[in-house]
Amino acid sequence: MEFTPIIGLEVHVQLLTKSKLFCGCANFFNPDNPNVQTCPVCLGLPGSLPVMNREALRLSQKTAMALNLNLAHFTKWDRKQYYYPDLPKAYQISQFDLPFSYDGWVEVVLPSTGEVTRVRLIRAHLEEDAGKNIHDESGRGADSKVDLNRTGTPLLEIVTEPDIRSSEQARVFLEELRLLLRYIEVSDCNMQEGSLRCDANVNLHVQENGEAIPTPIVEVKNLNSFRGVEAAVEYEIKRQSKAWQTDHKRLGEVPKETRGWDAERGLTFAQRGKEDAADYRYFPDPDLVPVITTDEQFDEIRATLCVLPATRRTRYVKELGLSVYDAGVIVDQGREFADYFDEVSTVCGDGKQTANWLTQDVQRELNERKIQIGEFAIPAAVLGSVLQRIVNGDITIKSGRDVFTELLTRTDDGKNVSVESVDSIIANKGLGKEQDTGKIDAAIQTVIDNERNAKAVEDVRSGKHQAVGPLIGQVMRDLKGADPGSVRQMIIDKLMS
Repeated sequence: MEFTPIIGLEVHVQLLTKSKLFCGCANFFNPDNPNVQTCPVCLGLPGSLPVMNREALRLSQKTAMALNLNLAHFTKWDRKQYYYPDLPKAYQISQFDLPFSYDGWVEVVLPSTGEVTRVRLIRAHLEEDAGKNIHDESGRGADSKVDLNRTGTPLLEIVTEPDIRSSEQARVFLEELRLLLRYIEVSDCNMQEGSLRCDANVNLHVQENGEAIPTPIVEVKNLNSFRGVEAAVEYEIKRQSKAWQTDHKRLGEVPKETRGWDAERGLTFAQRGKEDAADYRYFPDPDLVPVITTDEQFDEIRATLCVLPATRRTRYVKELGLSVYDAGVIVDQGREFADYFDEVSTVCGDGKQTANWLTQDVQRELNERKIQIGEFAIPAAVLGSVLQRIVNGDITIKSGRDVFTELLTRTDDGKNVSVESVDSIIANKGLGKEQDTGKIDAAIQTVIDNERNAKAVEDVRSGKHQAVGPLIGQVMRDLKGADPGSVRQMIIDKLMS
């Protein structure tokens, strides 16, 4: 059976505002104190009136710019009618036919193949979140509770075209989207807290007799982990392929179905039929005026955007000569880490040297200390000055690591470090070029004088320079960080003189 998976995602992102979308209630994750962040507006009590949160719209428009979406100068609010226990108004304030943004795209790179694909975005619109139903999953009772703290939280919904063709691509798209949203600081995207959630729409195009036959669409709801998205989509692809071979049901022959994901059992399960737009009975919200945004206001928002992850990766590879892997590692560590890398590489003038140190020495220290780069005590300018001396040949890599260790020791003792600190450490420890050269020369002489190396020494003296390899290795083991190219040349010069 030959088929193509057709996958579209609806991603829900809670925005980092201090208050909710249409009232002044505090907006933060608070599961230990249910139903305390509420007021007449978000509870939908009679006579209460909503007032739009300007910051929520600004963050949404900023996100749209980063996602290459077109921005609408005119947008409005609509009521989406449905009832759940966690939606006390029995309607949700959302956007229907005139969202604030439309027609965008995100590029993703598949790790398995290196293929670059573009996922188109239909729209991003702003709406208020519902509360949370908490069910007894033990099977010992039917105890269900409702927490309305989340009701009214600003929720950005990003809707893709059905351009995704595999579970891997769905996961990578979400990972790239979360990274971007964190870079521009519009959401913490904490999936375990529900601030980033995803619904996946899945069906197949089955190839039969030269025709691509679409199977019924299934929507898998409320996926809250990357692994869950990938596993649920993969399961649904396999389930639908088996279903086709049994019933041959086409798109339109059965209603669209909503299914849930059981992570423990690794399967989807039927929940209900999927509503269409007509079922929600949308109409313009009579309590909220439309919003008009000028070009000048858009320009002000655009000026707050940072350099985006994809742009950084491209620059690191093309301008700094980093490998695609190293560029990805640095960018994926987050905006603060990438900013630190940028400053260090600017000071030392060597992107590859900077990447090596940050992905190895610095990252090791961060992991051991269980801190983030923003808490790292060595300023970027100071580390850059250490690496600059290595790049210029003033000190060896080994000496650079000695300086790095001493800088960490000083910061652990509560002392501030500076570029002047680097100079004093080099001077006090005798790590300068002349001292390093003397140490290397002494180590080379020890290796040459070793009787076990007599044949290799004689071969080099007779012109067989390839025999120098074992001698270099011994010197490098003794010095642990000397430049192998310099050691090679010094050995040959000494033996040929």
